[in-house]
Amino acid sequence: QVQLVESGGGLVQPGGSLRLSCAASRILFRFNTMAWYRQAPGMRRELVALIAINSTTNYADSVKGRFTISRDNVTNTMYLQMNSLQPEDTAIYYCNVYQAGYWGQGTQVTVSS
Repeated sequence: QVQLVESGGGLVQPGGSLRLSCAASRILFRFNTMAWYRQAPGMRRELVALIAINSTTNYADSVKGRFTISRDNVTNTMYLQMNSLQPEDTAIYYCNVYQAGYWGQGTQVTVSS
């Protein structure tokens, strides 16, 4: 079965942390660059971070130094560690097979006091 399933979202205060997970089908994960996107209300979906099969990473300027993307090629799971969260990080976060058109259902992250 081809699927991407995100988890780990929630409500957190400014300055707090969350860790998102994306469990992927092996056929999607094994040989592909993976990515996290987010979409805030009324905004376009934007690329947050991506990670290649060799674990080379790239980040949006807005999250550099605060977010860390990682992957486990044994369990076919991708992670996004988010630290120093700010209200502008509030969005639905999506797991994606980069440039391949596969998306998860999304997980809501809300940063508010």
